[in-house]
Amino acid sequence: MSPTATAACPTVDPSQKASYRDQGFAIARGLFSPGEAAEMRDTFTKLGRNGPVKDLSDGGGGPSDDPLSHWPRMMHPHRHHQQPWGRLALARALDRRVADWLTGLTGEDHLAAQSMLYFKPPGARGQALHQDNYYLRVSPGTCIAGWMALDDCDEENGTLCVVPGSHRLDIRCPEKADPALSFSGDLVRMPEGMHEVRVDLKAGDMLFFHGALIHGSYHNRSKDRFRRAFICHYLPTTSVEVSHWYMPIHDFSGREITVPGATGGGACGGPEAKGPH
Repeated sequence: MSPTATAACPTVDPSQKASYRDQGFAIARGLFSPGEAAEMRDTFTKLGRNGPVKDLSDGGGGPSDDPLSHWPRMMHPHRHHQQPWGRLALARALDRRVADWLTGLTGEDHLAAQSMLYFKPPGARGQALHQDNYYLRVSPGTCIAGWMALDDCDEENGTLCVVPGSHRLDIRCPEKADPALSFSGDLVRMPEGMHEVRVDLKAGDMLFFHGALIHGSYHNRSKDRFRRAFICHYLPTTSVEVSHWYMPIHDFSGREITVPGATGGGACGGPEAKGPH
């Protein structure tokens, strides 16, 4: 499946541009159809139903009572061009509707650096508050996330929470997260005077947010509802470096390109050579 271009698409309006500029995020309601969300959801749920997939799943195989042992997130499915599900992931990551929204929100053209598929089954832990560009280390500028809901996402099944305005802060050095609450190990504390808000989404909606925006999620408290999401990270074409874990980069024509690996010290004062976020 090749990258798609679709004319029927909700467009960026001034209020959404203002939300991204002032709050650090914007929601594209109905950017993808319920059928397109279902195709992604069904394809990858079938792929992961028997447990972690070699060379694709990130982790897994932990305690049997941890739902994420059976349903760990999948990392970079778009790189597996030889598989039908890999071509589907690449097509979604490079969809022209996404490119148009990235440009509409920021005024810049972008490149695709990463894709992830989160399952978040019932009972799964959340992910502690964090900032994406701590990991991607895009410079100059920052990464931007495109977070596509594959299920309806709300408080019960652990939708995303964001801290409005936190994108204006520097990237912070995280501390250790509570493993009983978060599957990931990093935590950025809530800045003084700020608060988090919950972002409820319908399947097919896409949340775009700035690489410095503090965000995270809580447990899936539902009995029988997954909170599946397809998440991609992008960087401006004007950026000159990104963490080497994200190579190769793709432009929106599908061409693989190379951007120099980030070499400077990170938020904690060192190179912080870590795996993909």
